[in-house]
Amino acid sequence: MEFWAYVPSLARGALVTAGITLAAIAIGAVSAFVAGIARVEGGRIAAAIALCYTEVFRGTSLLVQLFWFYYALPLVGLTLEPVATGVTVLALHVGAYGSEIVRGALNAVSPLQREAARALNFGRGHTLVHVVLPQAVVEMMPALGNLTIETLKLSSLVSLISITDLTFRAQAMRNLTLDSTTVYALTLIGYFAMSLVLMLALRLVERLVRRGAAFPKAAHA
Repeated sequence: MEFWAYVPSLARGALVTAGITLAAIAIGAVSAFVAGIARVEGGRIAAAIALCYTEVFRGTSLLVQLFWFYYALPLVGLTLEPVATGVTVLALHVGAYGSEIVRGALNAVSPLQREAARALNFGRGHTLVHVVLPQAVVEMMPALGNLTIETLKLSSLVSLISITDLTFRAQAMRNLTLDSTTVYALTLIGYFAMSLVLMLALRLVERLVRRGAAFPKAAHA
């Protein structure tokens, strides 16, 4: 059947999509925490830099960012490979949106927690790591999970800079066979399957984080 003939090529594209997405999420998560913490706990300069980064990448089109990094940067002497460009832009996108999630979760922690830590003579860094962040991470997990799934779907845009991801291979196969229905049905199934795996993994992580946050409370009860 033609159905099965399409699967190997699309599966290879799905592996590229998964790799780019996971790399972007990992790097973007670091950027999100750095920028989010800088907005709340950093000095004026750090907060201003984090704010500029967040607003620029939240306020401009991801597609235009991809094109700018891929086509404009070489004009000033900085050339990135297509995959590196895709991962970098997606990571910066994740970091910008994620930083707002981190900032909101940090601000949601009661000021009384910080006051109690100061009363116990905890330093600023110690308070952040051992008092504020454990509570904030629990609150930010659902929103970060949604951002992760959104990043997977947005990764289809990297096909426009010649990365042979799932969308690129689907488009090439459709142009070759003119079998739009089957090719794009398989593509939809591929994205849904990857999203489902991500959702299950994120729910497991969220459950573990909430359980870990509950143990200290139970110990002091």
